Amino acid sequence: MNARLKPYKAVIFDLDGVITDTARYHYLAWKRLAETQGVHFDEAFNEHLKGIDRMGSLELILASSPRAYTVEQKLALADEKNRHYVELISTMSPSDLLPGAVQALDACRAAGLKIGLASVSKNAFAVLDMLGITGKFDYVVDAAKIAKGKPDPEIFLKAASELGVSPADCLGVEDAVAGVASIKAAGMTALGIGDPAVLTQADSVIPGLDHFTETP
Repeated sequence: MNARLKPYKAVIFDLDGVITDTARYHYLAWKRLAETQGVHFDEAFNEHLKGIDRMGSLELILASSPRAYTVEQKLALADEKNRHYVELISTMSPSDLLPGAVQALDACRAAGLKIGLASVSKNAFAVLDMLGITGKFDYVVDAAKIAKGKPDPEIFLKAASELGVSPADCLGVEDAVAGVASIKAAGMTALGIGDPAVLTQADSVIPGLDHFTETP
């Protein structure tokens, strides 16, 4: 068994920014919605939304608006954003998998590990289908049934529970600060994908899943 995988019984992956990059679609959808509400939205603002669920992201955007919104109006805006996002991702295919993603999943399977997905995206099931990798996961958390988004540990604890593995025996893989915080709060080891200077709470950081099975 690979040295990186040997200590674990399960690996739980995030989706966006780890297995595929839907960030650009989220950005375009949030930008259009923000501008309809008179809120300036750029790449820097978008960085604050990484790892945050839909309603949490909407709250951050609307906090910059001079208007007051009812719960019903917020839900309508969230639905509007999601409809646009679903339109944007409708053309996704296996070619949208990030380098090393399939190989990482296959390495976990070959090592006899359980494989989970803990994404706050309510479109995760549809995205997995379009990427052609649904069958590579033993359990995919339904974000619609999660009460608290990241950095709360609920989503990772749910994945571990359904996989039948103790959190201490799980490796969580995330690209966002909020996601890494969620993994650590769940009592798991955190592997960050991205910049070590940003993902400071991660136990180790690699540039992408194409480096996943390299021995530290």
